[in-house]
Amino acid sequence: MSLHPSLQSYADAWTHSIEAISELVQPLVEGEWNRRTPCPGWSVRDIVSHVIGLDCEMLGDPRPIHTLPRDLYHVTNEHQRYMEMQVDVRRHHTAPEMTSELEYTIIRRNRQLRNETRQPDSKVRGPLGTEITLEQAMRNRAFDVWVHEQDLRTALGRPGNLDSPGASIVRDQLLAALPKIVAKDAGAPANSAVVFDVHGPVEFLRTVRVDADGRGTIDGAPSLGPAASLSLDWETFVRLACGRVHPDAVADRIKTEGDPDLSAAILRNFAVTP
Repeated sequence: MSLHPSLQSYADAWTHSIEAISELVQPLVEGEWNRRTPCPGWSVRDIVSHVIGLDCEMLGDPRPIHTLPRDLYHVTNEHQRYMEMQVDVRRHHTAPEMTSELEYTIIRRNRQLRNETRQPDSKVRGPLGTEITLEQAMRNRAFDVWVHEQDLRTALGRPGNLDSPGASIVRDQLLAALPKIVAKDAGAPANSAVVFDVHGPVEFLRTVRVDADGRGTIDGAPSLGPAASLSLDWETFVRLACGRVHPDAVADRIKTEGDPDLSAAILRNFAVTP
């Protein structure tokens, strides 16, 4: 294998999720492509278009030249406009066009990964003309396709793969965001701790500690007297963190202890994906 070892887990996770997506959508009839998903504003077709589009960008394909309609209520900033371009340009594609383009894109990306010799710190094109490292780009793709696989599973009533290779990458990315959510966004008091106890197919116990200067860190040691603790299942954790559901809609799946105002502030600020 020419792929750098530190990139292999991202390649494996992407492959697992993209093949699952292909399997999910292959048998769909035309009407099922229009089903609403938990991803705001996007149908099944839209999510598959997004996945195809971003993998085409990983291949270095030029972005489509396309003018977005003005009435897309879910598009409110430049990042969303950027993401919507690859989606809207495919909105009238038929089911066979979608599945064949997805299959062709997977073949091309698999070939690219087999022949990939660049180092993890090599610079590649990122969203909105930014430059990011190849490692970051591949991590983002692994994260993205796993989350969108779950969106499709929810829309199609086909649950599964909550503990597949992509899940551990998503877990690590979401955990990295918790210190900012607790310390800065939710305003947890200095010298306090907040415990997250997540159960289900992916399980973990993490404590976010806020120091005297208001900075947050995270570790796996329990806290004896946390200011707040939140216990919830893995699927709910992901849906909240990815902005797929409002905390009020899943209140029955979240158990909180300690300061109720702090718990509410954390849940209000839980969504980390743009």
